[in-house]
Amino acid sequence: MTPDGALLSLDGISRLYQVGSEVVRALDGVSFEVQRGEWLAVVGQSGSGKSTLMNIIGCLDTPSGGTYRVNGHDVRGMADDALADLRNREIGFVFQTFQLLPRSSALANVELPLVYRGLPRRERRLRAEAALRAVGLGDRMHHRPNELSGGQRQRVAIARALVGEPSLLLADEPTGNLDSATGEEIIRLFEELHSRGHTLLLVTHEPRLAARCPRAIRLMDGRIVADGPGREVAAFGTAPVVTA
Repeated sequence: MTPDGALLSLDGISRLYQVGSEVVRALDGVSFEVQRGEWLAVVGQSGSGKSTLMNIIGCLDTPSGGTYRVNGHDVRGMADDALADLRNREIGFVFQTFQLLPRSSALANVELPLVYRGLPRRERRLRAEAALRAVGLGDRMHHRPNELSGGQRQRVAIARALVGEPSLLLADEPTGNLDSATGEEIIRLFEELHSRGHTLLLVTHEPRLAARCPRAIRLMDGRIVADGPGREVAAFGTAPVVTA
Protein backbone atom coordinates (compact mmCIF):
# COMPACT_ATOMS: atom_id res chain seq x y z
CA MET A 1 0.00 0.00 0.00
CA THR A 2 1.33 3.42 -0.90
CA PRO A 3 2.06 5.82 1.98
CA ASP A 4 -0.83 8.12 1.10
CA GLY A 5 -3.27 5.24 0.72
CA ALA A 6 -3.66 5.48 -3.07
CA LEU A 7 -4.35 2.18 -4.80
CA LEU A 8 -2.74 3.39 -8.04
CA SER A 9 -0.08 6.06 -8.24
CA LEU A 10 1.32 7.35 -11.54
CA ASP A 11 4.02 10.01 -11.47
CA GLY A 12 5.44 11.52 -14.66
CA ILE A 13 4.60 8.49 -16.81
CA SER A 14 5.91 8.58 -20.37
CA ARG A 15 5.81 5.94 -23.08
CA LEU A 16 7.93 6.25 -26.21
CA TYR A 17 7.78 4.11 -29.34
CA GLN A 18 10.31 3.95 -32.15
CA VAL A 19 8.50 4.01 -35.51
CA GLY A 20 11.14 3.85 -38.20
CA SER A 21 13.41 6.84 -37.65
CA GLU A 22 10.75 8.69 -35.63
CA VAL A 23 10.14 8.58 -31.89
CA VAL A 24 6.44 8.68 -31.01
CA ARG A 25 5.55 9.95 -27.53
CA ALA A 26 2.31 8.10 -26.74
CA LEU A 27 2.26 9.36 -23.13
CA ASP A 28 3.96 12.51 -21.93
CA GLY A 29 4.24 13.19 -18.20
CA VAL A 30 1.00 11.62 -17.00
CA SER A 31 0.47 11.89 -13.22
CA PHE A 32 -2.57 10.99 -11.13
CA GLU A 33 -3.72 8.73 -8.30
CA VAL A 34 -6.70 6.44 -7.85
CA GLN A 35 -7.97 5.92 -4.32
CA ARG A 36 -9.61 2.74 -3.11
CA GLY A 37 -13.30 2.70 -3.87
CA GLU A 38 -13.09 5.30 -6.65
CA TRP A 39 -14.90 5.01 -9.97
CA LEU A 40 -12.86 6.72 -12.66
CA ALA A 41 -13.11 7.00 -16.44
CA VAL A 42 -10.22 7.71 -18.78
CA VAL A 43 -11.70 9.30 -21.89
CA GLY A 44 -10.10 10.37 -25.15
CA GLN A 45 -10.30 10.01 -28.89
CA SER A 46 -8.26 7.58 -30.98
CA GLY A 47 -4.58 8.49 -30.70
CA SER A 48 -4.99 10.29 -27.36
CA GLY A 49 -2.92 7.70 -25.49
CA LYS A 50 -5.71 6.06 -23.53
CA SER A 51 -4.99 2.53 -24.81
CA THR A 52 -1.31 2.92 -23.97
CA LEU A 53 -2.26 4.18 -20.52
CA MET A 54 -4.64 1.25 -20.02
CA ASN A 55 -1.87 -1.21 -20.91
CA ILE A 56 0.46 0.40 -18.38
CA ILE A 57 -2.20 0.50 -15.65
CA GLY A 58 -3.00 -3.15 -16.38
CA CYS A 59 0.70 -4.11 -16.19
CA LEU A 60 0.56 -5.30 -19.81
CA ASP A 61 3.27 -2.76 -20.67
CA THR A 62 5.86 -0.80 -18.72
CA PRO A 63 6.52 2.95 -18.97
CA SER A 64 9.58 4.45 -20.63
CA GLY A 65 9.86 6.92 -17.78
CA GLY A 66 8.20 7.88 -14.52
CA THR A 67 6.97 5.75 -11.63
CA TYR A 68 3.90 3.53 -11.47
CA ARG A 69 2.85 1.77 -8.27
CA VAL A 70 -0.01 -0.70 -7.86
CA ASN A 71 -1.06 -1.24 -4.26
CA GLY A 72 2.41 -0.14 -3.20
CA HIS A 73 4.30 -2.28 -5.72
CA ASP A 74 6.62 -0.36 -8.05
CA VAL A 75 6.36 -2.08 -11.45
CA ARG A 76 9.70 -0.65 -12.59
CA GLY A 77 12.19 -3.44 -13.14
CA MET A 78 9.73 -6.24 -12.37
CA ALA A 79 10.36 -9.50 -14.21
CA ASP A 80 7.66 -10.81 -16.54
CA ASP A 81 6.61 -13.53 -14.07
CA ALA A 82 6.27 -10.99 -11.26
CA LEU A 83 4.19 -8.69 -13.47
CA ALA A 84 1.94 -11.59 -14.46
CA ASP A 85 1.40 -12.47 -10.80
CA LEU A 86 0.64 -8.83 -9.97
CA ARG A 87 -1.92 -8.67 -12.80
CA ASN A 88 -3.58 -11.89 -11.69
CA ARG A 89 -3.92 -10.83 -8.06
CA GLU A 90 -4.53 -7.09 -8.26
CA ILE A 91 -6.36 -6.41 -11.55
CA GLY A 92 -9.54 -7.80 -13.06
CA PHE A 93 -9.93 -7.10 -16.79
CA VAL A 94 -13.15 -6.53 -18.74
CA PHE A 95 -12.77 -6.31 -22.53
CA GLN A 96 -15.00 -4.83 -25.21
CA THR A 97 -15.04 -8.17 -27.07
CA PHE A 98 -15.67 -10.25 -23.90
CA GLN A 99 -12.72 -12.64 -24.55
CA LEU A 100 -14.64 -15.73 -23.44
CA LEU A 101 -13.69 -19.30 -24.32
CA PRO A 102 -16.45 -20.30 -26.78
CA ARG A 103 -16.59 -24.01 -25.94
CA SER A 104 -16.59 -23.52 -22.16
CA SER A 105 -19.56 -22.79 -19.92
CA ALA A 106 -20.00 -19.46 -18.17
CA LEU A 107 -18.89 -21.19 -14.97
CA ALA A 108 -15.70 -22.57 -16.53
CA ASN A 109 -14.88 -19.16 -18.02
CA VAL A 110 -15.24 -17.48 -14.65
CA GLU A 111 -13.10 -20.12 -12.93
CA LEU A 112 -10.16 -19.54 -15.27
CA PRO A 113 -8.22 -16.90 -13.26
CA LEU A 114 -8.43 -19.17 -10.22
CA VAL A 115 -7.02 -22.08 -12.23
CA TYR A 116 -3.94 -19.96 -12.88
CA ARG A 117 -3.67 -19.35 -9.15
CA GLY A 118 -3.71 -23.07 -8.48
CA LEU A 119 -6.80 -23.04 -6.24
CA PRO A 120 -8.49 -26.39 -5.52
CA ARG A 121 -11.35 -27.32 -7.84
CA ARG A 122 -14.08 -27.10 -5.20
CA GLU A 123 -12.98 -23.63 -4.05
CA ARG A 124 -12.81 -22.44 -7.67
CA ARG A 125 -16.32 -23.70 -8.32
CA LEU A 126 -17.84 -22.10 -5.23
CA ARG A 127 -16.22 -18.73 -5.89
CA ALA A 128 -17.19 -18.76 -9.59
CA GLU A 129 -20.80 -19.58 -8.72
CA ALA A 130 -20.90 -16.71 -6.23
CA ALA A 131 -19.42 -14.30 -8.80
CA LEU A 132 -22.02 -15.25 -11.40
CA ARG A 133 -24.85 -14.83 -8.91
CA ALA A 134 -23.43 -11.39 -8.02
CA VAL A 135 -23.88 -10.23 -11.64
CA GLY A 136 -27.35 -11.72 -11.97
CA LEU A 137 -26.47 -14.91 -13.88
CA GLY A 138 -27.19 -17.56 -11.28
CA ASP A 139 -29.49 -19.30 -13.78
CA ARG A 140 -27.03 -19.21 -16.72
CA MET A 141 -23.96 -20.84 -15.18
CA HIS A 142 -23.87 -23.85 -17.52
CA HIS A 143 -24.61 -21.97 -20.74
CA ARG A 144 -21.91 -21.44 -23.33
CA PRO A 145 -21.23 -17.93 -24.71
CA ASN A 146 -23.16 -18.61 -27.95
CA GLU A 147 -26.22 -19.38 -25.82
CA LEU A 148 -26.06 -15.98 -24.11
CA SER A 149 -26.96 -12.47 -25.21
CA GLY A 150 -24.29 -9.80 -25.58
CA GLY A 151 -25.18 -8.29 -22.24
CA GLN A 152 -25.07 -11.68 -20.54
CA ARG A 153 -21.65 -12.40 -22.07
CA GLN A 154 -20.37 -9.10 -20.70
CA ARG A 155 -21.75 -10.01 -17.29
CA VAL A 156 -19.82 -13.30 -17.48
CA ALA A 157 -16.70 -11.29 -18.32
CA ILE A 158 -17.32 -9.01 -15.33
CA ALA A 159 -17.84 -12.03 -13.06
CA ARG A 160 -14.54 -13.47 -14.32
CA ALA A 161 -12.83 -10.15 -13.55
CA LEU A 162 -14.29 -10.12 -10.03
CA VAL A 163 -13.80 -13.76 -9.03
CA GLY A 164 -10.21 -13.28 -7.91
CA GLU A 165 -11.22 -10.38 -5.64
CA PRO A 166 -8.85 -7.93 -7.37
CA SER A 167 -8.02 -4.49 -6.03
CA LEU A 168 -9.02 -2.90 -9.36
CA LEU A 169 -11.60 -3.64 -12.05
CA LEU A 170 -10.16 -2.33 -15.34
CA ALA A 171 -12.66 -2.15 -18.22
CA ASP A 172 -11.80 -1.33 -21.84
CA GLU A 173 -14.79 0.10 -23.77
CA PRO A 174 -17.13 -2.19 -21.77
CA THR A 175 -20.28 -1.08 -23.63
CA GLY A 176 -18.67 -0.76 -27.07
CA ASN A 177 -20.18 -3.97 -28.51
CA LEU A 178 -23.61 -3.53 -26.94
CA ASP A 179 -26.78 -1.74 -28.01
CA SER A 180 -27.80 1.30 -25.98
CA ALA A 181 -30.34 -0.52 -23.78
CA THR A 182 -27.95 -3.35 -22.95
CA GLY A 183 -25.12 -0.88 -22.43
CA GLU A 184 -27.28 0.93 -19.90
CA GLU A 185 -27.77 -2.35 -18.00
CA ILE A 186 -23.99 -2.81 -17.81
CA ILE A 187 -23.48 0.77 -16.61
CA ARG A 188 -26.05 0.15 -13.87
CA LEU A 189 -24.16 -2.99 -12.89
CA PHE A 190 -20.98 -0.90 -12.58
CA GLU A 191 -22.92 1.55 -10.41
CA GLU A 192 -23.95 -1.35 -8.18
CA LEU A 193 -20.39 -2.68 -7.98
CA HIS A 194 -19.13 0.80 -7.07
CA SER A 195 -21.74 1.04 -4.32
CA ARG A 196 -20.35 -2.24 -2.92
CA GLY A 197 -16.90 -0.66 -2.63
CA HIS A 198 -15.17 -1.91 -5.76
CA THR A 199 -12.56 0.30 -7.40
CA LEU A 200 -13.42 0.78 -11.09
CA LEU A 201 -11.46 2.31 -13.96
CA LEU A 202 -13.14 2.48 -17.36
CA VAL A 203 -11.31 3.39 -20.55
CA THR A 204 -13.58 4.83 -23.24
CA HIS A 205 -13.84 7.18 -26.19
CA GLU A 206 -17.52 7.80 -25.33
CA PRO A 207 -18.19 11.02 -23.37
CA ARG A 208 -21.64 9.82 -22.32
CA LEU A 209 -20.11 6.88 -20.46
CA ALA A 210 -17.48 9.11 -18.84
CA ALA A 211 -20.25 11.49 -17.75
CA ARG A 212 -21.80 8.73 -15.64
CA CYS A 213 -18.61 8.28 -13.60
CA PRO A 214 -17.96 10.33 -10.43
CA ARG A 215 -14.50 11.24 -11.77
CA ALA A 216 -12.98 11.30 -15.24
CA ILE A 217 -9.64 12.12 -16.83
CA ARG A 218 -9.44 13.35 -20.41
CA LEU A 219 -6.34 12.58 -22.45
CA MET A 220 -5.21 14.46 -25.53
CA ASP A 221 -1.93 13.83 -27.35
CA GLY A 222 -0.64 11.77 -24.45
CA ARG A 223 -1.28 14.40 -21.79
CA ILE A 224 -4.01 14.95 -19.21
CA VAL A 225 -6.04 18.02 -20.21
CA ALA A 226 -8.87 17.65 -17.66
CA ASP A 227 -9.39 15.79 -14.38
CA GLY A 228 -12.55 16.23 -12.34
CA PRO A 229 -16.23 15.26 -12.08
CA GLY A 230 -17.19 12.95 -14.93
CA ARG A 231 -19.91 15.19 -16.32
CA GLU A 232 -17.61 18.20 -16.51
CA VAL A 233 -14.68 16.30 -18.02
CA ALA A 234 -16.92 14.56 -20.56
CA ALA A 235 -18.08 17.97 -21.78
CA PHE A 236 -14.55 19.45 -21.85
CA GLY A 237 -13.98 20.94 -25.29
CA THR A 238 -17.26 19.52 -26.61
CA ALA A 239 -20.93 20.34 -26.69
CA PRO A 240 -22.66 19.83 -23.30
CA VAL A 241 -23.31 16.18 -22.47
CA VAL A 242 -26.84 15.21 -21.47
CA THR A 243 -27.15 12.13 -19.27
CA ALA A 244 -30.12 10.00 -18.42
